[in-house]
Amino acid sequence: MFRLQGSKVLAVDMTGDSVKAKNGSMVAYDGRMDFKKLTGGGEGLRGMVTRRLTGEQMALMEVKGQGTCYFADRASEISLVSLHGDKLYVESSNLLCTDGGLRTGTSFTGLRGGATGNGLFTTTVEGTGQAAIMSDGPAVVLRVTPQYPLSVDPGAYVAHQGSLQQQFQSGVTFRTFMGEGGGEAFQIRFEGDGLVYVQPSERNTVGGDV
Repeated sequence: MFRLQGSKVLAVDMTGDSVKAKNGSMVAYDGRMDFKKLTGGGEGLRGMVTRRLTGEQMALMEVKGQGTCYFADRASEISLVSLHGDKLYVESSNLLCTDGGLRTGTSFTGLRGGATGNGLFTTTVEGTGQAAIMSDGPAVVLRVTPQYPLSVDPGAYVAHQGSLQQQFQSGVTFRTFMGEGGGEAFQIRFEGDGLVYVQPSERNTVGGDV
């Protein structure tokens, strides 16, 4: 069971089950726990190949036992996401913890040119259970409907779920109006029906420019 202790610490009550968490994110635990380092990016040979091609590397650990584990990372704000057989797409740096039964992998999200920071591949979490994602500042959950598509600055994007189509639009971005950045600017446009999680602070490594 996932629950928040304040907004920046995740508590997971465990009764012999397991969770997968960002390596080094555990800040305390009580009871009896076993720890095992995992290689992220997806299970099996495909995951290994994907990691080599993309550099998308999730440093994960598996925690299993009886008691309560507490997770946090750089005082980031934490949001809980419930999955019911669907798939969550999340930047690898924003994924804190998942139920052990959820499958993690990578998904090709489209060509962005030479972007750095958040790459061409996004981490996927799939199945039934809970996941905890992090954001720089409290995450805002925005609804996308067929009537109301959504455009997001890539530096503010955290995750999305639902039946959404994602594409990258070159041209004017929010930062262009502020006279910031050079190079080719772009936005992420979502169409369909689902939820998009954004953070109020942009990543310095991307900032909407390629």
